[in-house]
Amino acid sequence: MSNSYYITTAIPYVNARPHVGHVLEWFQADALARYHRLLGKDVAFTSGTDENSLKNVQAAEKAGVETQAWLDEYAKIFKDAFAFFGIGLTHFRRGSDQQQHWPGVQKLWLRCLENDDIYKKTYTGLYCVGCESFYNPEDLTKEGFCPEHLKAPESVTEENYFFRLSKYQAEILKLIESDTHQIVSQQYKNEMLRFIERGLDDFSISRSSERARGIGVPVPGDNTQVMYVWFDALAIYITALGWGTDETDFNKYWPSAVQVIGKGINRFHSIYWIGMLLSAKLPLPKTTFVHGYLTADGQKMSKSLGNVIDPFQLVEDHGLEPVRYYLLRHVPTHADGDFSQEKFLETYTADLANGIGNLCSRIAKLCEKNAMPGGKIPNQFSAEFDHAFSNFEISAAAEWVSDQIRKLDGFLSEQTPWAKPLVEQKEILTVAVEKILNIGYHLQPLMPNTASHILKHFANQEISAIAPLFPRK
Repeated sequence: MSNSYYITTAIPYVNARPHVGHVLEWFQADALARYHRLLGKDVAFTSGTDENSLKNVQAAEKAGVETQAWLDEYAKIFKDAFAFFGIGLTHFRRGSDQQQHWPGVQKLWLRCLENDDIYKKTYTGLYCVGCESFYNPEDLTKEGFCPEHLKAPESVTEENYFFRLSKYQAEILKLIESDTHQIVSQQYKNEMLRFIERGLDDFSISRSSERARGIGVPVPGDNTQVMYVWFDALAIYITALGWGTDETDFNKYWPSAVQVIGKGINRFHSIYWIGMLLSAKLPLPKTTFVHGYLTADGQKMSKSLGNVIDPFQLVEDHGLEPVRYYLLRHVPTHADGDFSQEKFLETYTADLANGIGNLCSRIAKLCEKNAMPGGKIPNQFSAEFDHAFSNFEISAAAEWVSDQIRKLDGFLSEQTPWAKPLVEQKEILTVAVEKILNIGYHLQPLMPNTASHILKHFANQEISAIAPLFPRK
């Protein structure tokens, strides 16, 4: 069995700053990466920036700046954001990188062309700039709006290159039905099966250089066309590993890929991308991990409603790990979840300040009083925790840890070591230290900084009192 493991996030557009939905996905992917590293795997972790899209051009025009200047500025904002939120990427690729990205995308195109899966035709379709995608009328809402952006798509007539997705319908259906390509969870798998069973249409993979305002990867042999954003952006998953340039990392990591994405782009990853890879005769990613959306106080986040949550400000106000904990623990991993300031503060107080923080302080204070030595850090996860992570149920893994914290708190209240003779106190505290180290070990993928603090403190030669991990607000 290969020791390599490859995780990717979706490749975000750079038409605006990162939002809390991005951060939810990054935390989920980062937790998976940390978990598999702790299992001893060689993990590669990729993201990047989707820069060759019309919406980025429009954002630059609205701001009154040159498109490339906009792309450079916002690519840096996103790259810096990964560091700010503690996301341990090993690879990062920009869509406008002509040296490291474009050769691989063009190689992918030529592979599909050689397999007679690319052809040119004139087409009229309903195009949503927000999705960078054409829609069939039956895929729109009853008002005729894009289901993602709730805006009417524009009718576009153009001569484009198309990919023969229809040719791969039966093969893709079989791959998904058999879980050869796994879609997590079942609801999202079922959605893709229904989409395929309706019949797959060939889809546009280029647009005119004129309509793209000259932004995009040129189609090999036809400078009047640039590649359609999804053909280009999806390829970042492999060009980040050197596909088309130095393919050492690609050959090492790609076959083990797990792609973490939001539910709105599932079909592009689980169907279109799979078709392209089949055509190019490349290995397929193992899993598409699909998460839901975040709402704010029960409503969709929207600038017009004024309920968009700034994840940067949230971290500045409350710290990185409380935000990470809330999103991983209290947002169901594969379903929609809600964020409210009230619930966040309740969670902070109950789970962190009065929960793990207070528990660590109590145990450390009692240990110092009794001159207790530190314990031994465990070296493997529990079966329940392993099962949750192996099945991509991160919120369930976080709930398991929360349950251990509650049980240890109950153990101390029941045993009342502070009221027992010295010998009994030490026996009880030895068990408590073992349990708190076990909790710390299991927190590593979820709250790495908190976990590190717990492990260092309670495995120390002599345990001392500890400052509150999460001060009460």
